[in-house]
This record gives sequence, C-alpha cells and structure tokens, in this order.
Amino acid sequence: MAGLAPCLGALFLAGCGMKSTPRPRYDFFALTDTGRVRANNEDAVAVHEAARLGLLADGMGGYNAGEVAAAMAVNLVGSELAQWLEDASDRVSMVAVRQALLACVESANHAILAAALSNPQYLGMGTTLVVAAFRGNRLVLGHIGDSRCYRLRGGELRQITRDHSWLQEQIDLGLLTPAQAAVSGLGNLVTRALGVDDAVHPEINEFAVEPQDLFILCSDGLSDMVSDTELAELANLSLALPEKAERMVAMANAHGGRDNISVLLVQADPGMEAGSKKPGLVSRLLRPR
Repeated sequence: MAGLAPCLGALFLAGCGMKSTPRPRYDFFALTDTGRVRANNEDAVAVHEAARLGLLADGMGGYNAGEVAAAMAVNLVGSELAQWLEDASDRVSMVAVRQALLACVESANHAILAAALSNPQYLGMGTTLVVAAFRGNRLVLGHIGDSRCYRLRGGELRQITRDHSWLQEQIDLGLLTPAQAAVSGLGNLVTRALGVDDAVHPEINEFAVEPQDLFILCSDGLSDMVSDTELAELANLSLALPEKAERMVAMANAHGGRDNISVLLVQADPGMEAGSKKPGLVSRLLRPR
C-alpha cells in the first residue's frame, strides 16, 4: 500500500488549518467467537484506540480464504487509516477523513483481489467491512456488505448502516416484509463485498455523536441470531463494555451460534459536547423481528 501514502499526505495537507476540536474519550471493547457450528473463525476485529478507530470484517470463501480476506481488510485499512488519523490530529476536515477512509478501502480492495487472483486457494474470497472513525463529536462510518453498526441513544436502538444484501433489496422493493426476510434463510447473500471486483463501492456517512452514545459494530453471526429487541435489552444493561459484549455473544450462541460472532462496542464520553446535527443523516428505527 506504499502508493497510498502520497494520496493520504495530500488529504492531510488539504485539511490542515481547520480549528482544532475537543478530544472526547471513547471506550472500545471487541470480542469475537467461532460460534457453535463453524470449525474456524472468518471474522476479524481491530481497535486503534489512539486514532479512535474500530474495524470489523466478516470473510467469505472456501479453504479458509474468508479468514484471509477479513484479516487483510482490517489490517490494511486499519494500519493505514490509523496512522493518517494520528498524524492528522484534529485539524483535518471531515471531508478529508471521508476521502482518506475511501482511499484506504480502495487500496485494500485491490490488495485482496490481487491475492485472490494469484493464489488458487484464495480465488473467490471476499469480506464485508465496517469502519468507524471518531473525530471529536463526529463519527465517519463506512461499510460494505451486511455487517452492521447500531447506535443506542437515550435507550433507543437504531441501525445506522443499511445492509448491502439481496434480502434488503427485496425489502426496499416491497417484495418482502422485514418479518419475512428474517425467516427466509437467505441473509448471507451480499450484493457488495471487498475483494471481489476491481471497483468497490463502500457507503460512507457522517453522524453526530452525543454524550453516552453506544455504538455496536457486529457481524451477521450476532444480528441473525439475536433479535433487535433482545439486542436493545442487552445494550441498555448497566454493565461495563466487556460484560455487555460477552452477554451478546453468549445469547447468539444460546440461540444456535450458527456463524462466527463478532461485536465491537464503542462508548462515547458522558461528559463530551454533543455533535451538531446535519440534515440527511437520519437513521431508521429498528423494528422487532
């Protein structure tokens, strides 16, 4: 990814001169589990606390290739973006952060695709990816595939990513209801992934962060096994992040654990200044399944 450095350097210089913003604290905790059915874990999770950055990926492909793709995604995007965010401090614009995230994802996509094409065992591998970069009281959130990010605010749980999946397309077209989609058994048919094509189309959005917001990044091993209502109940418990994550994973396993289960929790500083709300960043209320 050496070719990425000049691009990120230009983004840093373009963003400098912005007024420095406060550095509120964010607490991170990540947990991943093989589940009760799979023989190996093809999820990958990474946290870069100094950069206030979290990443989660759910790999796909035979011969453990999904494990390779997921690890490459979180390692390549994480290392490059974390270094850029730390070097850039708080002076860069949010536009520059979004552009840096996109550049890192595109570079990782090319690396994963090249590895798949050069190694027969990796042919066809790919991965979902969720990237959460916290800058002051703002969140830049990028995702591709059906791994998710939820936000708990004031006791209400909302999904702030939209699945890139065949099922979500059927819901959007009015051909399936969310309840029908939940029992269809076709939830793993993603329509976008990292490492499967020359062009990659991550969705990148920006959100205001308010004091005590809790963000939940997860693979479908959690969201497919734990209902929205159950997840909201667990998220609302007055527990430390490690215990919350452990209970989420335990519930997914108790419900069958049919896939690898990964969760990354990020808690906003209760004393931070609330982020200003921008139009067009409205997330949808979860409906019980």
